[in-house]
Amino acid sequence: MTHLPPPSPDSPPLRRPHAGAPELLEPTPSPAVTVRVTQPDLARRAQLERSRGRLVVAALGFGALFLAVAMKATWSTVIAPAEPKRLNAAVRAMQPPAAHVASRAPVTDRNGEILAISLPVTALVANPRVIPNPVEVADKLRTVLPQLDREKLIERLSGDRGFVYVARALTPREQQGVINLGVAGLDFEEAERRYYPQGRAAVHVLGNVDVDGNGISGIERRFDEQLRANRGDPLRLSIDVRVQLALRDAVSQAISDFTGIGGAGVVLDVNTGEVVAMVSLPDYDASDVGGATPDQRFNRVTVGVYEPGSTFKLFTAAAALEYGTANVYSSSFDASRPIRYGRFTISDYKGKNRWITFPEMLAYSSNLGAAHMAETFGPQRQREFLSRAGMLSRQQVELPETALPLVPPANGWRDINMYTISFGHGISVTPLHVVTGVSAIANGGILRQPTLMAVPPGTQREGTRIISERTSETMRRLMRLVVTDGSAKSAEVPGYFLGGKTGTAQKTGPRGGYLMNKRIAAFVGAFPMQAPRYAMYIMVDEPSANATSHGYATAG
Repeated sequence: MTHLPPPSPDSPPLRRPHAGAPELLEPTPSPAVTVRVTQPDLARRAQLERSRGRLVVAALGFGALFLAVAMKATWSTVIAPAEPKRLNAAVRAMQPPAAHVASRAPVTDRNGEILAISLPVTALVANPRVIPNPVEVADKLRTVLPQLDREKLIERLSGDRGFVYVARALTPREQQGVINLGVAGLDFEEAERRYYPQGRAAVHVLGNVDVDGNGISGIERRFDEQLRANRGDPLRLSIDVRVQLALRDAVSQAISDFTGIGGAGVVLDVNTGEVVAMVSLPDYDASDVGGATPDQRFNRVTVGVYEPGSTFKLFTAAAALEYGTANVYSSSFDASRPIRYGRFTISDYKGKNRWITFPEMLAYSSNLGAAHMAETFGPQRQREFLSRAGMLSRQQVELPETALPLVPPANGWRDINMYTISFGHGISVTPLHVVTGVSAIANGGILRQPTLMAVPPGTQREGTRIISERTSETMRRLMRLVVTDGSAKSAEVPGYFLGGKTGTAQKTGPRGGYLMNKRIAAFVGAFPMQAPRYAMYIMVDEPSANATSHGYATAG
């Protein structure tokens, strides 16, 4: 395999010399490969491949999204890595008194900004046995605490129980108002409540506690025992709240612009595997988990499994280079005619109708090129490579809410699976799977499991080599080419030297089969390409076309 020098901001993209053609490599014709098709189960995938608009990246405005998040990530961790100032005043105001020892340790971001903290509160309790008139007392209480439900309050104050909670956390003004009522049978109890000063920020990472302070989801559940045992020792996460807020704003804006039903975003440090930001929308206020809907509680980053679409072509290209079955300079693939599979067809939307080079497969997002490229190493080695890249197993991030990918069984990984998986269909993974794998492709070839724990400076986390440094260098140039000359031109941001890949996939239904006109549109990338620091994934669930996308609802 020919070695490509490391890319630099001034290095030109791979090019082809003849006039009128895209500036890529000159194709070297190879014999066409005849594919004999016998299985009919390509019907749903063939229908997907005929869907229009696969090469239009403007639908999501990834350039604007990337610029906002990249600028914040660079400023926060490189230019001005001091502690954030934006929320300090609010956090200082919520610090517990020095004499109070919380039953649960606080959680902070990587800079010490408080994300979760337990503070003392006053609870209102009652002894129904001595309540003279439950209806009258309930009405009096609601003059001070109008948020209480009248019928439930009357029921709670009635009966033969000797102790009930009326309200878990009173403000000093509310407490004085209850005292002024002068009602017998009411009392106060010192209690504790978990507060989340950042509101919705990182809510799917933090999770929640129940009314008794037990962790029930997220980090709160995963580290429940540790948070109880080390009450004065904050748990420091890898999240940077400033990048988290910037990413949330960017994903929220994309969902609004393209009328999506949801979205997700992840920023990963490619050298440590630290999750710098993780966003799933819609979300909810961490202090009001009881009012959250199931869709708001659902973490699209770690639990949502989706067909990755054309973003998976990066793994197909990396496998071909690593196995040495294709050469970036001399290999070419037949995109002049569809692949016939029985009475069904694999084709390209707006295909080139000619043989295409290795770089053109990625730049033009060719399904035919990816399928023929996968033929060079076959289904068994495809499965082996994806297994090494972590695509076939659950991500070992520190969250209880993670999902297994949906993949064909080992003994059923046939040619049909090889073809469709080569361009990201017939396999479903989480966004965290994709960005973790692309991080390894960009960082020199080392796969590190993502972590939500802050890594001490200078610490080298263990990882597994999945590709050589040479393959990684070549892939970085190809990823850069996709942005400068290919389907992701709208993602270009001056000064950031971004590389990446777009992807669109039709959603599958709960009983199998594809849902018409319901898609996932995504972009995965890394920057800067000459020495990658961060990888990022952004996805919009069911985007709709608008004027800026020229009538398309796809990412490429």
